[in-house]
Amino acid sequence: MPVSFDRNGVETAAIHDLVNFTGKKVLEVGCGDGRLTWGYARTADEVVGLDVNEKKIKAAVAGCPQELRPKVRFKAADISGFHPGDESFDIAILSYSL
Repeated sequence: MPVSFDRNGVETAAIHDLVNFTGKKVLEVGCGDGRLTWGYARTADEVVGLDVNEKKIKAAVAGCPQELRPKVRFKAADISGFHPGDESFDIAILSYSL
């Protein structure tokens, strides 16, 4: 099944209609190459993106806009193997992850 891209910003707009990311700490499960991450990370306080595909994580790191690098981290991991320690999150997003 081909992956669809949010070329018209519909998916990003729908997410923003549901959630206010301003000042929030976000966990994105299934972040892939960051295709949705950039749409909300500008207003979030901090973002941790997880994906099991190491190649996609490398693409996300490489494609991360310079101004977002201080607050966006990517990790190649499955959610079941992710141990945030004392970290907590205000919002969790799952995209193409189920």
